[in-house]
Amino acid sequence: MTRFPMTAAGHAALEDELKGRIRIERPRLIQRIQQAIADDANLVENSEYQAAQVEQNVNEARIAELEDKLALAEIVDVSKLSGDTIKFGATVTLIDEDTGEKRTWQIVGEPEADASKGRISVTSPIGRALIGKTKGATVLVEAPGGTKAYKVRYVEWFEDKKKRKQVLGSDSSRAGLSPSMRANGR
Repeated sequence: MTRFPMTAAGHAALEDELKGRIRIERPRLIQRIQQAIADDANLVENSEYQAAQVEQNVNEARIAELEDKLALAEIVDVSKLSGDTIKFGATVTLIDEDTGEKRTWQIVGEPEADASKGRISVTSPIGRALIGKTKGATVLVEAPGGTKAYKVRYVEWFEDKKKRKQVLGSDSSRAGLSPSMRANGR
């Protein structure tokens, strides 16, 4: 069985989502289905019942997906990592060599990747291109719009959410991600 690397923060976020879906969403959907049955016993033509069933199926599928991801997770303690070589868990600041634009990304596991929050998968095109590179290196990334060149400015290690948020939050380019960067974030 293949294990997948995940930060402790990413693991905790998935656990929180799972708990919410089991403790809050599941009972809410059961109640919604019961209410739909009470309102109209003809289940074939009861659109509220059918909609609630679909929503329940989606919720149960996500619960199963989260349980699988958590079961296969190998938690990596990013706070114990250091150095100038980029590997899983690193927070990397890049400078686009064409535009001079600064971008900051944390390299994370597939289940916790979210480009809009500055987290890209270790298996994404940019993630794969960055692994093994060091501060000062130029990295070429194959993007839908062509090859992009980035200079690695910083390699940092943050498990602490507040420190990481300060670094990512201070990156003014984060809000205006280009479509190609969003597409390559996962």
